[in-house]
Amino acid sequence: MTSNAAIGRKSIGVVGAHLARIADEGSATHPHAVALASASSPGSTRDLADAVHLLCAVHGKFPGLADIACTIPGASPREWLRMAADALERERLFLVRLTSAVGPIPSTPGAAATESALVAQRRAIETLARSERNGCALGATTALIQDWRQIRAILDRAAERSGMECPPSALPDNASVAEAIANGTEGPASERALAFGAEQLLLQHRALFDLLEARAGAREDF
Repeated sequence: MTSNAAIGRKSIGVVGAHLARIADEGSATHPHAVALASASSPGSTRDLADAVHLLCAVHGKFPGLADIACTIPGASPREWLRMAADALERERLFLVRLTSAVGPIPSTPGAAATESALVAQRRAIETLARSERNGCALGATTALIQDWRQIRAILDRAAERSGMECPPSALPDNASVAEAIANGTEGPASERALAFGAEQLLLQHRALFDLLEARAGAREDF
């Protein structure tokens, strides 16, 4: 394991840069994701239901990103990846139950194009998880953990509007994520792979919220 002193030194560089990248490029900066997390108007019920169904299409199937990542030979830090997989499995089960609570997916033009986009996203995320580049799967998993905090706010809002109880989140905290990054990277190659994995995961999430925003606009004219 990396010492606390080493983690402290890395936090100024690799860890800090990685967490800043996720914060800057993640869902918390996407206008539609922010709007969904605070949605309160009657019309927003359909938008929240749409978000839950599309998120479930991407992240609701087992095995998920972290489940796959911790089975790849040489995956590091394996124990943290397993812990992350357990936490994300709880989130996945909540998401699956929530799809029933919010009702059917709202009727929206362009269903075939939406399905094609979701299939492509699932494949892209699985590719990141299966990457044998040291640091890539870790970058994607840490980005998913951190970005899920914004997504969880959306799920909680949808559950609240549907009268469903929200289970407590078991996601690893920021200190645990920082330690995983420090323990799982060593040298420029793994650091580049870490950044690539995170950037690609966040790109998929932003594309998903772009799609949700476009679908919300299409329903207004439907």
